[in-house]
This record gives sequence, structure tokens and C-alpha cells, in this order.
Amino acid sequence: MTSTNILLLIGGYFLLLILISYFTGKNDSNEDFFKAGNQSPWYLVAFGMIGASLSGVTFISVPGWVADSQFSYMQVVFGYLVGYFVIAYILMPIYYRFNVTSIYEYLAQRFGVVSYKVGAISFFISRVLGASFRLFLVAIVLQQFVFDDLGIRFEVTVTLSILLIWVYTFRGGIKTIVWTDTLQTLFMLLSVGFSIYFINQKLDWSLSEFLASDELAEYNKILFTDDFFDKNYFIKSFLGGMFITICMTGLDQDMMQKNLTCRSLKDAQKNMVSFSLVLVVVNFAFLLLGALLFIYSNKFDVAMPLMDGTPKSDLLFPEIALNSGLDMIVAITFMLGLIAAAYSSADSALTSLTTSFCVDFLGIEKKPQNIQKKIRKRTHIGMSLLLIIVVIAFKYILDRNVIDGLLTVATYTYGPLLGLFAFGILTKYQVRDKYVWIVALISVASIVLMANIPVETFGGYQVGYELLPINGLLTFFGLWLIRQRKTI
Repeated sequence: MTSTNILLLIGGYFLLLILISYFTGKNDSNEDFFKAGNQSPWYLVAFGMIGASLSGVTFISVPGWVADSQFSYMQVVFGYLVGYFVIAYILMPIYYRFNVTSIYEYLAQRFGVVSYKVGAISFFISRVLGASFRLFLVAIVLQQFVFDDLGIRFEVTVTLSILLIWVYTFRGGIKTIVWTDTLQTLFMLLSVGFSIYFINQKLDWSLSEFLASDELAEYNKILFTDDFFDKNYFIKSFLGGMFITICMTGLDQDMMQKNLTCRSLKDAQKNMVSFSLVLVVVNFAFLLLGALLFIYSNKFDVAMPLMDGTPKSDLLFPEIALNSGLDMIVAITFMLGLIAAAYSSADSALTSLTTSFCVDFLGIEKKPQNIQKKIRKRTHIGMSLLLIIVVIAFKYILDRNVIDGLLTVATYTYGPLLGLFAFGILTKYQVRDKYVWIVALISVASIVLMANIPVETFGGYQVGYELLPINGLLTFFGLWLIRQRKTI
């Protein structure tokens, strides 16, 4: 598939998104931008959230992770499932009861302004880094397989990508995102399905033969229960996955903003439960695809692609889909899936960052009506520029598998949110609000130090995603120390 063909495909895809934006953004009101008028059908939100949750990280990085970690990622996914039920039946009722636009408004009502700002800042940092991780991954694929051939620099690729996102989100916001996410999820799932089918065909396997093959058996170990010191040990992965979901979905304005557009709490809960069950199956399909990619590359001597002279497993899927002689439909659906994966998370991240900054930091609802829309649009431009800067910076500092990097960042930045919400929900105490930022800072600093202690210090114990609940626990303990006798 030539660079010109890929560019035409990208152009056609964005024309479709802009067309959707035209019809969904006609109102151009802040109410529609932030909450879609609370009229989104729950099943539409559920289907679209699959794509937003998977993103480019799952689409590219999870299959590339299989060689090193086999199917251990499913342990994290099982934890995700439990986390989604916690969100549906503990967190969502709170958000609907308080009728919030930004979910961090709950912290203002529960504890005070400082707690509110700490929660909003934690989200802001987390989402900027998370969205940038996801967009970076897709940008390097487009760069390597399209724009390098055209002599276009990486910085230009990133700027154009985010500019296109801005074009179709600046009017409709979350109302547009609900519909575009649905389309993007469809493209992603079609891409995975076609890739599995045609790679099996190339290997002269049926799906059942692949599932029963000795080659798959080399990759498909799911449960790791032998060595508690191992980073992938089941309990650590499961609990880490559960808390990552609670934080990265339930305490994340990006993901919850879509749920808050549903017509009622009951609809939002149906959306969350159905979406979580489907997501387990979809993640397993991505791991199967990963195993197929490595089996295929071994059989046909497909070399691991290099990035800056270093082998990069994240690039194996695009290398096989675009350059290994598979059917053209694999290349086409791969590119559609890749683009969809990138923009289904990046567009909603841009919208949620705009929402959070407007509501949590600028207090847009307290501003005169005649300037609220102007504030929102200027903020939207500012958030776009911020994402461009961070994504470009990642090219020069990132040195690990992207999904591993994303989950590691989450253990640092979401811990204070976890502690604050847990303390608010599980206790009736107030806190000395002016000291909350100190508690959060000490907690994050402690986790950073703990994560960088040499494994020999703990007798070979490898610290994993359990750092996130530990971070939350440290924040909870700190809040307990500054609690007040006054209760709610």
C-alpha cells in the first residue's frame, strides 16, 4: 500500500468525521459540548467506549507485548472487569446524584476548594500524558510507514493530526464524540477481525486449527502464579487492573463525561456493564492477534522494525499489515483501525481536557453568558497546542513499550484521586482542606521513590501495578491524619 493511497484513505476518513461533526455540532452550545444535552442513547455510548478504552495503545502495543509477557495482560483485563462494576454501582450514583459537569466538583462539595483543585490537577496531568502516549504511538507508525517517504518531519505529522481532531470537535464536543467513537470502534473491530482471518489464511490454518496449535501454546499462558516476586504475578496484575480501571475510567473526566451524557443513571449503568463484558472478549482477540503476528514473523522471516536503530515491537503489526504481502484489505482495514484507534481516544481527551479546564480552573459557569462560548473555544485551542508539545517531547524521551509506560504513569498520577474519592465515599470525616495538596505531593513522591528502589533491595521482588492502590492508600492515610472531628 503506497503512501499516496494511505493519505487518500486518511483524507476520506476525516471527511466522514467532519460530516458527522457538521450534523452533531449545529447547536454549538456549551451544554451540548460538555454534556450532549443528556440525550445520548446508552447502547451508543457503550459501543463507542470500546474504541475509546482500547485506543492506539491496545491496537498496536498489546499485540507487540505478547512476545515478552505472553497473555499475562488478561490478568489485568480480569481486574478491569471488576473495576467497571465498582464504577457502575458505586461511583456513577454519586455523579448523577450531585448532577456534576466535571466529576471533580464532587470533591469541592465533599471537602473544599483545595481538594477539588488537587483532584482536577491530578486528572489534568494524567490525561495530558495518557492522551499523548496514545497519540504518540500512532504518530510514529504514520511517520515510519507514510510520512518519512514523503520527507515530512515527525513534528509536522503530530501537528496535522491534532489540527484535524480540533476541526471536527471544536463545535460539537462530547455530542460529536459519542457518534464518532461509534464509527471508530467499528473500524477497529473490523481491522482486528480481518487481520486474524487473513493471517490465518496465509498460514493455511482455520481459526480452530490456530487455537489448537503448538505455536499458539508458546504464547498463550494467562495465569502467572508461580513467583510472587514477578511483576506479572496474578494477584498484583488483577488488583492493579481493577484499580487502574477505577481510576482511569471511574475517576477520569474523559471517560465519565460520555457516561454522564446518558438519559439516566440506569441507562449509564447498562452502558457500563455491557461495555465491560464485551471489552474482555475484545482484549483477548488482540492478544490472539499478537500471537499470530509473532508466529507469522517467525515463519516468513519478517524482521522486527527499527526505530532510531532499536527494534520496536509496537511496529510489528503495521509492518506485517502493510509490507508483508497480505491481502490489500488487511492494509486498508489496518490503517482505518489505526486511525480510528488514535482519534477515538485523542478526540475525547481533547474535549475532556477542555471541559475540565473550563469548569475546574476557569469557573466558566460563573462567567457572563456572552463570553462563555469564547472562553471554551480559546481553551480548546490551548489544549490542542499542549498535546502537540507533549507528543513531540515523547519522541525524544520514551524508551519502553507504550502500554507499559502508560500504565506506569497511571500509578503515579491517579493515586491522589483514588485516595480522595475513597476517603470521601468510605468515611464521613471532613479534612483540613488547605493541607490536602501536601498529602498528595508526599504520596506521589513516596511512590516514585518506591518504584525506583533496586529489585535487589526487596530480595528480587519486582514492583508492578500494585503501586497504584498503594499510592491511593498512602493518600487515604494522609487524609486520615488531617481529618476533622466534624463529619458530614
